[in-house]
Amino acid sequence: MVAVGTVEKIWIKRGKGAPMDSVERAELVQGKGLQNNADQRGWRQVTLLDAAVWERVMMALEADLDPSVRRANILVRGLDLTQSRGKILQLGDGQLKMLNETKPCERMDEVLPGLKAALYDNWGGGAFGRVVTSGQVWIGAKIYWTGAS
Repeated sequence: MVAVGTVEKIWIKRGKGAPMDSVERAELVQGKGLQNNADQRGWRQVTLLDAAVWERVMMALEADLDPSVRRANILVRGLDLTQSRGKILQLGDGQLKMLNETKPCERMDEVLPGLKAALYDNWGGGAFGRVVTSGQVWIGAKIYWTGAS
């Protein structure tokens, strides 16, 4: 398969409201999510954020915040998340079944007034999925849609 994008950053959430820890690589665990991440076993096991969308939002708000404040697990570049529902994403050695759009919460406005509204439309808050194939994901990993869904 031809790579359509790249993993730029990976974050693990220690707990609800806790800081996001930047890591070089992480383990995707089937049916659970990212190993050591606070959110496991639910519907929203892994969250993705599009780097280009984040940059556009920061420009529009005249801000320069680190994308970790969005609290997504993985920052990707070159991958259109708006058409991802139901698709299988190869992410390093693992795979995610993309389920839906991630809507931003009120917490975004605590970080920067207007951030929630700026991320709300057209999948600006990113997307989420569940792990269907365990494997490693790392910064610089190539990512692409598979033929399965």
